[in-house]
Amino acid sequence: MSLDLTPVHRNLNTKVSFLGLEFEDLILVLALAALMNLLAHFVGDTAHVLGMPLNVFMEFVVPALAVPFLILFKYGRPRGYLTDLVRSFFSPKAWCALERDSELTQSYVAGEEEE
Repeated sequence: MSLDLTPVHRNLNTKVSFLGLEFEDLILVLALAALMNLLAHFVGDTAHVLGMPLNVFMEFVVPALAVPFLILFKYGRPRGYLTDLVRSFFSPKAWCALERDSELTQSYVAGEEEE
């Protein structure tokens, strides 16, 4: 009895994207929609923009405008650029590697001379 083999075509290197954006970018757009909705509710219920309530405008139109902006912003940049950019804003900064450490007062390596 022979074993029947069925070829399965898989490409594990496929980059998943929607509207040219990565998954993290779409989460950013959804978070922006929620934030804009909350901010619009603080203004009041009587505010209108272009004939529609402000909360509807902020919840739908602002993220819809953010998608083309993100597509243009990320054009020609590598995958994960936005995530790395956000991480760089929150990571500690190393301005100069030659500068003396203000917190390290003793020599780090035993037997090293102080300058």
